[in-house]
Amino acid sequence: MKVLGVIPARFGSTRFPGKPLIDLKGKSMIQRVYEGAQQATLLDTLVVATDDQRIFDEVRRFGGEVRMTNAAHQSGTERCAEVLAHFPDHDIVINIQGDEPLVSGLQLDQLLGAFEDPSVQLATLVHPAVSAADLENVNRIKVLSDHQQNAIYFSRSALPNMHYAKDQHFPWLRHIGLYAYRATALQQIAALAPCALEQAESLEQLRWLYYGYAIRLIQTDIETPNIDVPADLEKVLPFL
Repeated sequence: MKVLGVIPARFGSTRFPGKPLIDLKGKSMIQRVYEGAQQATLLDTLVVATDDQRIFDEVRRFGGEVRMTNAAHQSGTERCAEVLAHFPDHDIVINIQGDEPLVSGLQLDQLLGAFEDPSVQLATLVHPAVSAADLENVNRIKVLSDHQQNAIYFSRSALPNMHYAKDQHFPWLRHIGLYAYRATALQQIAALAPCALEQAESLEQLRWLYYGYAIRLIQTDIETPNIDVPADLEKVLPFL
């Protein structure tokens, strides 16, 4: 099993423009993500996928591998699929968030371990710790699982509705936004048309469920903070 790690990195973030190039105690964020991902033992190849020359030049500067990709891509999944075309001998692709400078190699290895099961085509991470605030927070994605640890649904809302069982405990799961795909499955889902469910929740993984793809859920107790907006720097800098 040959594994390709892809770090999608856009310059034009609406909430934090130029985010991959911000300085984090002497290193750019994209460099910190790249070096953190290199700690995963199951990666064979690691590539940054960007549509911006400034990010391209920065990755080249610190000695990383980088590919320029189509600026029209709407998701990191599409960017991963384009990069995969340059590495046809790789069997698995993992989509690594470009805004997590504390990314854990162990966490990446946990996700990649899903593919020891030959039936798994797509996989993602979930965390079992879900607070009351998480349930109300639309930016904390909740996941419903079936008995085989495959996703039933992802939502920004607190599903299921506990109106008739208010005093009962429910095994909530919170989504950690790392994805891994078999190469053939990635090529297929990247070509799927958007669906109404995906557009309603603004969650691309609902497109895959809509078209009948199973997504294996891997539980982890490792969570690293990401940087969405400038204020998030305060929760990351002390750990660098």
